[in-house]
Amino acid sequence: MGWLIIILHIFIGSTIAGALIIAALVIGHDSGWSLAGVAVLGYVAAIPVSWILARQLSQ
Repeated sequence: MGWLIIILHIFIGSTIAGALIIAALVIGHDSGWSLAGVAVLGYVAAIPVSWILARQLSQ
């Protein structure tokens, strides 16, 4: 299940980070630090999502 979590995290983390970057740009936060912050937040938020999804898929 470990590899499945990693593979899912690559795709889910990119999706969530991309959506948060777009949202930050729409509301006017266009500095490098704020975009980097929301990208990191997206990848961190994807960890539990990937774990839950991998657990559901492996049942």
